[in-house]
Amino acid sequence: MSAPPLTSSLKASLPRPEPISSSLRLLRSPSQLFLSSVHLCSKRQLLFRIGCKLRTSQDTTGGAPPKNSKKVVLPGAAPPLSGDGGRSVGQSGRVPGAKQKPGGSPTWVSLQRVPKRFLALLSNLPLAIGEMFTIAALMALGTCIDQGEAPDYYFQKFPEENPVLGFVTWRWILFLGFDHMFSSPVFLGMLTLLAASLMACTYTTQIPMVKVARRSWSFMSSADSIRKQDFSEMLPRASIQDLGVILMGAGYEVFLKGPSLYAFKGLAGRFAPVGVHLAMLLIMAGATVSATGSFRGSVTVPQGLNFVVGDVMIPNGFLSTPTEVFNTEVHVNKFYMDYYDSGEVSQFYTDLSLINLEGKEVLRKTISVNDPLRYGGITIYQTDWGISALQIMKDDEGPFNLAMAPLKLSGDKKLYGTFLPVGETDAPDVKGISMLARDLQSIVLYDQQGKFVGVRRPNSNLPIEIDGSKIIIEDAIGSSGIELKTDPGVPVVYAGFGALMLTTCISYLSHSQIWALQDGTTVVVGGKTNRAKLEFPEEMNRLLDKVPELVGFDSFVNNLITHAEPMDSLNPEKPLSIDDKF
Repeated sequence: MSAPPLTSSLKASLPRPEPISSSLRLLRSPSQLFLSSVHLCSKRQLLFRIGCKLRTSQDTTGGAPPKNSKKVVLPGAAPPLSGDGGRSVGQSGRVPGAKQKPGGSPTWVSLQRVPKRFLALLSNLPLAIGEMFTIAALMALGTCIDQGEAPDYYFQKFPEENPVLGFVTWRWILFLGFDHMFSSPVFLGMLTLLAASLMACTYTTQIPMVKVARRSWSFMSSADSIRKQDFSEMLPRASIQDLGVILMGAGYEVFLKGPSLYAFKGLAGRFAPVGVHLAMLLIMAGATVSATGSFRGSVTVPQGLNFVVGDVMIPNGFLSTPTEVFNTEVHVNKFYMDYYDSGEVSQFYTDLSLINLEGKEVLRKTISVNDPLRYGGITIYQTDWGISALQIMKDDEGPFNLAMAPLKLSGDKKLYGTFLPVGETDAPDVKGISMLARDLQSIVLYDQQGKFVGVRRPNSNLPIEIDGSKIIIEDAIGSSGIELKTDPGVPVVYAGFGALMLTTCISYLSHSQIWALQDGTTVVVGGKTNRAKLEFPEEMNRLLDKVPELVGFDSFVNNLITHAEPMDSLNPEKPLSIDDKF
């Protein structure tokens, strides 16, 4: 009897693996180690190639469990019914070892999308333009409505019976805070909204553009990629090193990597828009500080008198905090005016002294219009003038002062007047001498009947007879109109405007990039720019015309490519130098 074939005996002796069911796609066998590979065919059938290794009874008796006891789970198959330690899928609620995606809940995903949608809304360009137009309109409205007046002023000028433009009344002005426009909640709210739009635009648009510009510091190793640039040219029998030197002379930063070249200039133009946004934020921050943290005050002081700074200053906002300088005393030493040949006032001056708590003069200066005094963060401006009193002699008696009162005139003309009683002062119809003055140069006098008597200059010591009384006008005492202000946001605003002008100019710089590749004896050159699209090809042609054509260049190129030291990445810290020896 012939022995059965070895193959048949082996197949009969091998234990059959458990069939794969639809509910448990797991290859398991206590006596075999399976090496399986799965191939997905076009007919969506799973094919298996199984290699087996026989174990004898000596290998399994009294020995340790097999080292390779891991279960092989088919991709896309259902999870096993039980895991290690007898813990089933139903008990844990998830597949053991499977990573759960964070934020898998639909509610959490929706919440994560809210900031992105909000940023996209804030960075919308039409919204930002609308905000700027609204702020401009509010500023124009603030110049039309007198600021800082008493409520009675607005009651009279903007009555409800006759609204300005059909709807502007005192009620709207006071309710919206337009009597203090630049510190009103509406104006500050629009500034805050515009600042948020600028920051959102910077975060979502400008910063990614800067990152893209920095990532473009890379070489191109394909001639086809270089030819696809906005400008491309081929230089036969040329050296890429000569091209690099010429580009350096034109202001480019040049980098070499074997047969490849990369050059750029004007990278600051990519960063400038971010600087423009930051400068605008600086301006708005300074304006907000000025509106909420400043003090203002005005006073009219006769010559020879004084006042304390803190008694005059009024806070503008909730951030206004007084300082020790508010205890300074201001003394008006002298007030005088200059005149045109026509007699009109051309300039007026006030000699001021600042006195501290110890009574010492810390500063003295004569101020005038457009020439203020600055001390300790306080600015004192010359804004107005007046006549406070006349110093006269009557019948060689005195001197004594007659207070001057302003008289209403149409236009900007000023007129001051006073009255010197003559006779019984207790009578119901007191009569006397009237004195009028338009400035400090001359005084016009009228008798008891209102007839013109004459004109006298102060300090002339010329007497004049009026109704039996001899009058001498010794002096006209002027009063200085002074405005005081503390504005901590002014330096910030000035810095913002300076930065805005600088970054705006820088933003017009063209960011130009050039790539080149030594392709045999030919140099393939390509480039692009974000501005000056028409001038860039002209500049490139002018530079490429300077690249010399070399003779016997084939051996040079082969030697360059053979001995070129590869560079792993671009090293901006080591740009090409004219002194480098190629």
